[in-house]
Amino acid sequence: MKYIVLTLLLISSLWSVELGWSDDYEASLKVAQKENKNLYILITSSTCGWCKKFKNTTLQDKEVLKMLNEKYILVHLDRDIDDFPSWMKVKSVPRHYFVTAKGKEIFTFLGYWDSLDFKSFLGDVEEKIKQDIK
Repeated sequence: MKYIVLTLLLISSLWSVELGWSDDYEASLKVAQKENKNLYILITSSTCGWCKKFKNTTLQDKEVLKMLNEKYILVHLDRDIDDFPSWMKVKSVPRHYFVTAKGKEIFTFLGYWDSLDFKSFLGDVEEKIKQDIK
C-alpha cells in the first residue's frame, strides 16, 4: 500500500518538478530580470478539467518541456487561491500569459491546446518578441 501511495504522489508531482514552477509572480519577475528571460504564466483552477488535461498531456511532451525551460521563467497560479496582477483578466482557465521581465504582456491566449498547437503558439510568441525588439 505504501508503494502505491508513494508512486501516486510522485506521478502527480512530476509536472511541477520537471518544469520548476513558481507560484510567486513578483519573485519570478526578479529571477527573469537576473536571467534575462521572459515569463510564461499558466493560470488554472483545481476544478478545471481542461487545466488538468493540459497538465497531463501537453506539459508532458518532452519538446514542450524543453522549449519552456530554455526560454522562460515558469509561473503557475491558481485562479482561486493565488494573487496575480490586476491587469490579468482571468475569468476562464486555463489562461496563458507571456510577459517580459519588466511585467509587460507580450502575448496571451485561453484554453487547452494539444502539444502541436502549443508548440506553434510558442513559435508565434518568439516571433512577436523578435518583432518587438526591432
